[in-house]
Amino acid sequence: MQSPIHVTSEIGKLKTVMLHRPGHEIENVYPDILHRMLVDDIPYLPIAQEEHDYFADTLRKQGIEVLYFAKLAAEALQDSQVKDKFLEQMLAESGYAAGAVHDALKEYLLSMDTQAMVDKIIAGVRKDEIDVKFVSLAEMAEDKDYPFFMDPMPNAYFTRDPQASIGDGITINHMTFKARQRESLFTEYIIKYNPRFANKGVHVWRDRYHDTRIEGGDELVLSDHVFAIGISQRTSADAIMDIARNLFKDSNYDTVIAIHIPHNHAMMHLDTVFTMINYNQFTVHPQILDEHGKVDTYILHPGKDGEIEIKHRTDLQHVLEEALDEPEIDLIPTGNGDPIVAPREQWNDGSNTLTIAPGEVVTYDRNYVSNDLLRKHGILVHEVRSSELSRGRGGPRCMSCPIVREDLKK
Repeated sequence: MQSPIHVTSEIGKLKTVMLHRPGHEIENVYPDILHRMLVDDIPYLPIAQEEHDYFADTLRKQGIEVLYFAKLAAEALQDSQVKDKFLEQMLAESGYAAGAVHDALKEYLLSMDTQAMVDKIIAGVRKDEIDVKFVSLAEMAEDKDYPFFMDPMPNAYFTRDPQASIGDGITINHMTFKARQRESLFTEYIIKYNPRFANKGVHVWRDRYHDTRIEGGDELVLSDHVFAIGISQRTSADAIMDIARNLFKDSNYDTVIAIHIPHNHAMMHLDTVFTMINYNQFTVHPQILDEHGKVDTYILHPGKDGEIEIKHRTDLQHVLEEALDEPEIDLIPTGNGDPIVAPREQWNDGSNTLTIAPGEVVTYDRNYVSNDLLRKHGILVHEVRSSELSRGRGGPRCMSCPIVREDLKK
C-alpha cells in the first residue's frame, strides 16, 4: 500500500502540497499584540488572499494538487466523538480545561458546522462574541482588557512549520512559542482521522508531545537517505538528536546534517537562509557563513547499540558534496552577496524558494536580484505576487507543506 505521504527529496517533482489560505485571523491582529503573535506587520487581507490564490494557481498550472489545511482538518472531525475530543484538547491548550469560559466557548463552537468551527478557531474568538456567566473572581478578573478568549493564529498560512514530511512519514511538531503551538494539534487529527491519511501507514517520526522544540522550516529532505536540519531559534539540538534516533531506527535515513544558524527572528529557520533547488545547487544567505565561507555543521550517523556518531565540520559545501555524492555544489548567494541587497532580499525571503522540480522554483517577485541570479545559474523561476504575503515574514517554501513528491531518478 502506497503511503499518502511520500517525500524523499527537496527537489523531486511536486505532486501534492498542503496550503492554508489566510483568513480572518489576519484581521484579528492589531499593533499591541504583534510581538505576542510573532509577526512584524499586518497584511491587508483582501490582497493577501488574492496573492495566495495566485500562488495556489501557479502550482496548479504545473499539475500540482493543492490541499487546504483547514479543509483537511474539518474532514478529520466529522465523527462527533472525535470532534468533541479535539475541541476539549484545543480548549485546554487555549487555557480553558474547565470552567465558565470553557463551557461557553464549547457551546459556541459546537453551534457551528465543522468547517466554520475550524475556521473560527484559527481566526480566534473575541470576548465580545459570547456571553459568559462568570462564577469566580479569578475568571472575572483574568486579563480583563485583553480582547480574546482564544488567540488568532495569523501564522497558520506558513504550513511548513507545524509539520514536515520525511519519506513516508511526518513530524508533528512541538513548536517553540505558545502563539503557534496549537497549530500542530490540527495536524495530529488530520493524520489520525482524515480518510486520506488515517490507517494508511503514515509513520509519525516525532509527535508534538515533547518539551524540546522543532519546526518544519528547519527540516530539509536532501535525498532518500540524507536529512538536513537547522539548529536555530526554533529547533533545538535535543530535538535533532531525538528525530535522528527515530529516523536511524525505522527508516532508510543514515545521515543527518545539522547546520548551526544565528538564533534570531530575521533568520528564524534554516529555510530562510538555505534551500535546495537542484541536484547540486542551493540558495544561501551569505550572512550564515563567516568571512572564510564556514559555518558550524554536525554530521550524525547511526553508531553501535543505538548510539549516534557525531562529527563536527565547518566546510558546508564539501559536506554537501560528500553526502549527496556530487563533484561540485553550487551555492547561489541571496541578493548576489551584495551587502545591502542581500539582507534586504533575505528580509523578504529571497532564499526561501519552493522547488517544484529539479532546477525549477517558485519565488517572490520582489526579490528580483536573487531571481535574476537564479536564472543566470540555469534555474527556471516562477515568480508570485508578494506585497502583502511577505509581511508575514515567510516565502513560498514557508507557505507550503509538500505531501507527495516524485522520487529522483538515479
